[in-house]
Amino acid sequence: MAKKVKKRKDIKRKLLHKYRLVILNESTFEEKISFKLSRLNVFVTGTLCIIGLIGLTILLIAFTPLREYIPGYSSTKLKRQATELTYKTDSLVNTLNYTNKYLDNIRMVLRGDIENTEINRDSLFEQFKLDPSSVDLNPIKEDSMLRAEVALEDKYNLFERNSDKSNLVLFPPLSGTLSEHYNREKKHYAVDVVAPKDTPIKAVSNGIVIFAEWTTETGYVIIIEHKDGLLSVYKHNGSLSKSQGDIVRTGEVIASVGNTGEFTTGPHLHFELWDNGNPVNPLDFIDFK
Repeated sequence: MAKKVKKRKDIKRKLLHKYRLVILNESTFEEKISFKLSRLNVFVTGTLCIIGLIGLTILLIAFTPLREYIPGYSSTKLKRQATELTYKTDSLVNTLNYTNKYLDNIRMVLRGDIENTEINRDSLFEQFKLDPSSVDLNPIKEDSMLRAEVALEDKYNLFERNSDKSNLVLFPPLSGTLSEHYNREKKHYAVDVVAPKDTPIKAVSNGIVIFAEWTTETGYVIIIEHKDGLLSVYKHNGSLSKSQGDIVRTGEVIASVGNTGEFTTGPHLHFELWDNGNPVNPLDFIDFK
């Protein structure tokens, strides 16, 4: 027991034993600075310095851009940027898929291909049939008032309001003799109009040029997109007057009659009309005479 007490006193004495740290001038041995130290003071001071250094380092990492250089640490700004990039990437993928589908439709128009899918309408709408006797067809008061209001507006309306394509009349691209008519069974979704070489070809309606390039099979081709999903296609042209992205007006010259491409048989215009991806007979809308 006495040995333990003596050992503790020795440790305490060593910790509290005073030392003097003196800084002298090397040439004159003049005392400049002196400090009274003990082992305990040195230990406490060193510990406090280490704790302060650690705290300062934490503050620098937490509130300065230095934290971004630490491996494995991600800042809030980086997370926000990553989230925004994810949304943008998703939008770009959707846009790319839509563009690819649109280009596939354009390629189908250029090749003259179409998929004929027949639908059994009776089986498709069988579940939606209604019994006419169970439906009250008498107009209500509000419906009668609305009908009268619309009829009054249409009576004094100076502009055409009907968007049905059955009443659509297009400007003839040129006048000439029809050498081949529209034939869906033979997959000839166009009319061939014979005309002298270099005869101007005109736009059938207002629209924007979505394709104007040279193709091996059909020579110079120009495609115009009109409103309501209508496309007009002009093939075997001798030259093009418009470029992709140009806006054209009804009757504006867009090309000239030529004899270009492998599938041509002489100067003529191969003209097609497509309505929302489906070919239609141009003679239903245009008089080429």
